[in-house]
Amino acid sequence: MAGVPADDLIPDLTALIKAYDVRGLVPSQLDARVSRAIGAAFGDVVVHGGARPAAGSASRPVVVVGNDMRESGPELVAAFAGGLAARGVDVVRIGLCSTDGLYYASGALDVPGAMFTASHNPAEYNGIKLCRAGARPVGQDTGLAEVRDLTRTYLADGVPELPAQERGHVSDRDVLADYARFLRSLVDLGGIRPLKVVVDAGNGMGGHTVPAVLGTGAGLPALPLEIVPLYFELDGSFPNHEANPLEPENLRDLQAAVVEHGADIGLAFDGDADRCFVIDEHGDPVSPSAITALVGLREVERERAAGRDSIVIHNLITSQVVPDLLTAAGARAVRTRVGHSFIKAEMAAHEAVFGGEHSAHYYFRDFFFADTGMLAAMHVLAALGGQDAPLSALADAYMPYSASGEINSRVDDVPAARARVVQAYVTDEGAGAVEVDELDGLTVRHWDTTPRWWFNLRASNTEPLLRLNVEAQDEDIMEKVRDDVLTLVRAGVEKESE
Repeated sequence: MAGVPADDLIPDLTALIKAYDVRGLVPSQLDARVSRAIGAAFGDVVVHGGARPAAGSASRPVVVVGNDMRESGPELVAAFAGGLAARGVDVVRIGLCSTDGLYYASGALDVPGAMFTASHNPAEYNGIKLCRAGARPVGQDTGLAEVRDLTRTYLADGVPELPAQERGHVSDRDVLADYARFLRSLVDLGGIRPLKVVVDAGNGMGGHTVPAVLGTGAGLPALPLEIVPLYFELDGSFPNHEANPLEPENLRDLQAAVVEHGADIGLAFDGDADRCFVIDEHGDPVSPSAITALVGLREVERERAAGRDSIVIHNLITSQVVPDLLTAAGARAVRTRVGHSFIKAEMAAHEAVFGGEHSAHYYFRDFFFADTGMLAAMHVLAALGGQDAPLSALADAYMPYSASGEINSRVDDVPAARARVVQAYVTDEGAGAVEVDELDGLTVRHWDTTPRWWFNLRASNTEPLLRLNVEAQDEDIMEKVRDDVLTLVRAGVEKESE
């Protein structure tokens, strides 16, 4: 076939199409040719379910596609849509959107979706988050491996084209206002006290969605919120700072602005605006565990008022306060591995009302079991504006324990380092002195008797790193456990990577 690339022009798809999404450098790993092949493969594997598109069918399946503000987005979307259309799939392009905006469209329209974003990665990256109808995730074990294999075939042999009358059509639709109305229907902010809110969009999609949801940009009534915008201009080159609020240096402008403006709260969104970080009135970060507890209790209370039992999902390195408070409120707290695919699977399996992660991903049953930073932010605004105390006092009630945060150690021999910790805390402590599980890495708990503490030690999947999280009843105990474990982990030649 003329124009078909040689094998040496096919990128390493294992490095591009990963366990949970597509993510790579543009154009060396991801370009229009590759995007078209992925679109065709997604159409055949996920949309058609592995069956050959039905010839002469009166109706065609539909996929909704959106993109963030990265410069490469429109070209990649056009190519992806072309691949889908070639395989008999209609495409609805919703244009610029946040990832949770794409999830809304997939859920509301009940069709599969594709979001072109590289989230918080630098400007030279782009990627695709894929989902089935109803915003259900597509990962390595749920179709993505098959998409990767078929993409390789289509890059080698070319994308097969259906006859013109059987190809899909591409159309455009704006869903921003519908997305904003839907979120407002889930949290009522109309009756709260006036709040001054600084929002750092990091030149990402929060600059597109915040004016629509929290302002009047989508034609909705004004809320009692004064929004002070930081970096709302959509710019995929990220001229001010990386759109990754997980890194403390990327919060400094927001922290300073909150104090400068005398604001009640600060909100920071990542590039595709599916994660939200919260800053209190003093400019101090509020732990995502505290946000998980706060939002979880609000959702549990709503379920209880409706006479329903509730389940909340949390990953294993969120604070002990999360299961403590949720269980006391009558909910069932389900602990799961770190990673959005595990949270989403547990959310769906248990029909959980809410789920939270230490990385500031928050998941809602009423948002198609998907994650949305905006809805979490609205819950925090509702809780803050529904009472008179400042955010720092409100947050303190949800964080009574002391935590280390995640500490990374680069070690020469990960199994040997882990074995030293096991020897010291499991073998030498003796049976019954601690609780041990290996749900995700090694978790050692000494919580039922004083002094109360726990730690989790997880190996990186890609680097010779061990990740340590420690929590204890007070700062002194936390520091002792942290330092003792790090001494064992870092025995020998090591390099710390905080």
